[in-house]
Amino acid sequence: MKIPGPWSVFLLLLLALVWLSLAPRRDETPPLINGAGASFPYPLYARWFAAYEGLDPSVRFNYQAIGSGGGQQQLLHQTVDFGASDSPMRRSLLEAAPGKILHVPMIAGADVLAYNLPGSPPLRLTPEIIAEIFLGRIQDWNDPRLARINPETRLPSLPLIVVHRSDGSGTTYIFTDYLSKVSPEWSRIAGRGTAVRWPTGIGAKGNEGVAGQIRSLPGAVGYLELAFAVQNQIPYAAVQNPSGSFVLPSPESVTQALISSTLDRDDFRISIANADGPGAYPIAGLTWLLLYEKPPDRRKAQKLLSFVRWCLTDGQALASSLDYAPLPPRLRERVLASLPEIR
Repeated sequence: MKIPGPWSVFLLLLLALVWLSLAPRRDETPPLINGAGASFPYPLYARWFAAYEGLDPSVRFNYQAIGSGGGQQQLLHQTVDFGASDSPMRRSLLEAAPGKILHVPMIAGADVLAYNLPGSPPLRLTPEIIAEIFLGRIQDWNDPRLARINPETRLPSLPLIVVHRSDGSGTTYIFTDYLSKVSPEWSRIAGRGTAVRWPTGIGAKGNEGVAGQIRSLPGAVGYLELAFAVQNQIPYAAVQNPSGSFVLPSPESVTQALISSTLDRDDFRISIANADGPGAYPIAGLTWLLLYEKPPDRRKAQKLLSFVRWCLTDGQALASSLDYAPLPPRLRERVLASLPEIR
């Protein structure tokens, strides 16, 4: 057997280096798509991210549920690839952004009035009563106004403790959007927004924080995203809608709110609170992904838009199992048609 000489070895190494330099390069590192914002849809987003990564291993997601206000700010500063919000961005923020921001509705959900009472009795609430509670004017569970609309429930003599969000929150926006529609006094005193000056109550961070306070405080009542109340096994009230019906929150009753609402705005910044359909749950809202129309990183943008299209088609089937309402077909088609093409 002839052993190659030094020049033969050198030539073989040189040929190998040339072959490697000419071979097509393959980026083995999946792009990490970063997002931040709403905790309201987080249970569904987490399911979507995991399912889509299984379908397309060339992408990875990192999402921080820091609240809608935080997500909007991070998108404005371009520290994330997308934001997520349950409240539409204010016109002043959109005008201050470095590029045009799109609101892409993903699903709809419900804010529930969750409570902690001995024995977890069923509870009914009217718009007027809800406003009076959060204005601090009903302070005990045996208040005659509560007893009048709950004649079959024996309510205890127990101080009523209001719990609300302390951080900027789209869940708060949905709730205060509803209160501003049903109570002129609430609209005047506190108004709508991701954060408001609360007339009463104690604050907690995130849906998780509000859920924790309600569970630990007998007599507590607060607003939560439906999925968090279900996951934490916290009872929630039926709420009277404009047709006079007391409706429990569910994907079906939120779908009725969507169907009963005007969905013809071109920018999709739509409120569905206090919808007047017979079976519509009134404290409901859309949640949006916030995207730049012309993103700085085109490779990530292509991957992100493919994911969004999947969420708006096959991914909608996962919504109801996590207590969210999928978008009606007519709205979904319009949203899909509005998505930009990134080349």
